[in-house]
Amino acid sequence: MFSALGSFAYRRRGLVLLLAGLLTVIAAVLGPAVTESVKSGGFADPGSESAAADALLEETFGRSAADVVVVYGSETVSTEDPVFAQTVATALGGLPDGVALSVLTPWTDGLPADVATSLLGSDGHSALAVITLSGTTEEARQTQVDGIEDALGAPDGWTTEVGGSVVVMTEMQHLSESDIVRAEMFAMPVLVLLLLVIFGGLVAALLPVTIGVVAILGALGLLRVLTTVTDVSSFAVNVTTILGLGLAIDYSLFIVSRFREELARTDDVERAVRTTVSTAGRTVVFSGVTVLIAFAGLLFFPQMFLRSMGLGGMAVVLLDMLLAVTLLPALLAVLGRRVDAGRLPRSLTARLAGLRRGKDRTGARGWARVAAFVLRFPGAVAAASVALLLVLALPVLGLQVADGDARELPTASGPRQATERVAELFPGQSGTVVEVAVRSVEGPLDPGETEVFLAEVGALDGVLGAEVVAQAGSVTHVSVATDLLTDSSEARTLVSEIRDVDVLTETEVLVGGAAATSADSIRAIVSTAPWTALFIAGVTLVLLFLALGSVVAPVKAVLLNGLSLAATFGVLTWAFVDGHLAGVAGFTAAGAVAPGNLVLVAVVAFGLAMDYELFLLSRIREAHLAGAGTHEAITTGLVRSGSTITSAALLLVVVLAAMATSGVTFLKVVGLGLAFAVALDATVVRALLVPATLALLGRATWWLPGPLRRVHDRFGVSEGEVEDGTTVPERSGRETRAGHLTEPARTVGATR
Repeated sequence: MFSALGSFAYRRRGLVLLLAGLLTVIAAVLGPAVTESVKSGGFADPGSESAAADALLEETFGRSAADVVVVYGSETVSTEDPVFAQTVATALGGLPDGVALSVLTPWTDGLPADVATSLLGSDGHSALAVITLSGTTEEARQTQVDGIEDALGAPDGWTTEVGGSVVVMTEMQHLSESDIVRAEMFAMPVLVLLLLVIFGGLVAALLPVTIGVVAILGALGLLRVLTTVTDVSSFAVNVTTILGLGLAIDYSLFIVSRFREELARTDDVERAVRTTVSTAGRTVVFSGVTVLIAFAGLLFFPQMFLRSMGLGGMAVVLLDMLLAVTLLPALLAVLGRRVDAGRLPRSLTARLAGLRRGKDRTGARGWARVAAFVLRFPGAVAAASVALLLVLALPVLGLQVADGDARELPTASGPRQATERVAELFPGQSGTVVEVAVRSVEGPLDPGETEVFLAEVGALDGVLGAEVVAQAGSVTHVSVATDLLTDSSEARTLVSEIRDVDVLTETEVLVGGAAATSADSIRAIVSTAPWTALFIAGVTLVLLFLALGSVVAPVKAVLLNGLSLAATFGVLTWAFVDGHLAGVAGFTAAGAVAPGNLVLVAVVAFGLAMDYELFLLSRIREAHLAGAGTHEAITTGLVRSGSTITSAALLLVVVLAAMATSGVTFLKVVGLGLAFAVALDATVVRALLVPATLALLGRATWWLPGPLRRVHDRFGVSEGEVEDGTTVPERSGRETRAGHLTEPARTVGATR
């Protein structure tokens, strides 16, 4: 199948290039419009109790959220001075007509005295205005807050600080978009320089970059199409475009490297293209499908944010994979030996690399020495590698999760400063409010039962007071004031305790509000994660079985990648929860990480780890099927793939590290987490632990019971052969140093 695809890419290269060009133009037209079609938010579970409570309260009583909060301050005028109230009223008069559903200030008529007092700053020179916007969707409200700071500005000599949930989310979205563009602009020249060093030539270096640019345009176009059939988070654009670039360069590097290797072995360009697609192309497809399966695991989660990440990730991985085995081979077919055009002088590449002494010494000989060391002490290497991963994983025991807040923004951000100002000057506004919707079966609530319910709730730890704030028909709105932070574990515990209060008869009690939304979102992620992990692991095992023709190798791969993932989570806990990298990376440690971010890191890191696992095992399997013994096959696999895997990992780390330069903590977590996972996987796991484990397993690595052998013979894909079925020299069947018999000669790529 893959040989046929290679032949098609060579013989119909003009058609392939034409179709790719047309699709790229279409994507370039559609792509930029994706920013106008994506949705904001999407972090909550739409099927949760809190979502039902909030929907019932809004439907019955209308919206009353603190979408925008404005802190007005003056060093000279006291809040007791009528001039202060007049100045605030004049400033709020700048709001465009129809934007606000309600505006509350300390001087709003009919406001309860305690509420009015809570809107006055403790310094006596500041006041708070709370605005509920009229927009019916999050996107409409974000449009309304654009430029709102200018409209609400106070006169010279006064300070105006604008925050609130909608303002914070809008700022986070705008920063994420601009930071990703900046990251890509920063990463691209670095990638080109590294590719020049790796390939030593301009044309070969530009090929992965070309595929990367096409992939980015295609990713944006695909996301735009997805927005027509489902909601897509604005953050999906950020992550999928940066991963689209990284994976495109990753896959292209393997294809171009294998093509140059095959071209050095034969003068036939068509044969080189065909062999490249049937070997490296086959591996790219299987690797791409493993990453795609990992992203598919995100579809299990109810949150739109994670589901759209899954859809966007699947789309961009599919695009990268298809470009690598169609457009890139067609370009190689056109270039032929001109792929080596633009060769840099050896002295220049030596100076750029800083260590290049010729291809053999820096490539094959270096990896041969690594293989020799690992194979000489496989037990010690495996034990040391596992010990290191376990030590790195230890901090995960202190992992804490919580939804993000304004602290995710840079310290210089206006909305964050406003949020901190509110916490500092308005202590009555800093705690979370739990909103309870009570719907009785028959008419209004019984007054006696209502008093008992309020007393029970008011006696709970952390509750400042509970009161009925509105009643309409059979629905009663109970507001529970607390001094707890919205994203704290204490607030989540309080939500659970309120739900356990069972004193009302023939009623439906729904607990909502920000703390309940956060608690329900975390609960949904925690309860869904095991099913996601089971799905990803199960499908990956089947896929690796079909690709490798083994039962042991897939199980080993999943277990080792799980251990590597635990180490990554440990480092993330150390860096972001414990805050050890807060000063270096420029973020505020909140003592917790958003669980959705951890899920995203886990899924992508697992998929990328399987990428490199397949690239290495495919080369080892090639040698194994050629009749090589255990040690020889491992050495051959490391020598032939080690430099390429390391180079691919380095390029991907550059892309991911660029994403970590964002001022938004969410992108730092994802960028640094994935960059570390890739670096760890390409060094400790792929260079040491995997070959050591394979050496210890010996021929058992490729064990396959009879019934499964027949399944693999029928459904497995066993291409990857040297062209024309060339056989390797016959081997004697002598024992290797590991004590395992080598296998007899066979056609390279033949099924087992």
